[in-house]
Amino acid sequence: MAVMKKVTPAKMFMGKLTYGADLLEELTELCRRENIHLGRVEALGAVSRVRLAFYDQQTREYQFFELDQPLEITKLVGNVSIKDGKPMVHAHVTLADEAGKAFGGHLAPGTIVFACEFILQAFEGPVFERGFDEQTGLPLWTMSE
Repeated sequence: MAVMKKVTPAKMFMGKLTYGADLLEELTELCRRENIHLGRVEALGAVSRVRLAFYDQQTREYQFFELDQPLEITKLVGNVSIKDGKPMVHAHVTLADEAGKAFGGHLAPGTIVFACEFILQAFEGPVFERGFDEQTGLPLWTMSE
């Protein structure tokens, strides 16, 4: 059965990321700087190159791939929780090329911002800590009922 916890909206931030910055690293740094341990993030814009991952459920390993080309961020969605005592942004992104061909996956370090506007919403509530999940091999939220 699904487990969920009640959270309360606390603060919301809107802004733009730095040209040439690493997309995931800059979002994570914003969370550290603003002391956001629980939240959600969304963004749109463009990247000059991207590094994504796909989780292979059989091998329980991420398969990384890179696209060294300009792409539009059509949707970035993610959450913020705690891993190893620090804020962690977990995000997935869908991107499109000049022909509208879409690419998507788990956002990985190495994705470089061309232009990016973001919304970062912080919540108050219980701690959502990431820990090893035996069934999947993933660092998922460890939550009790």
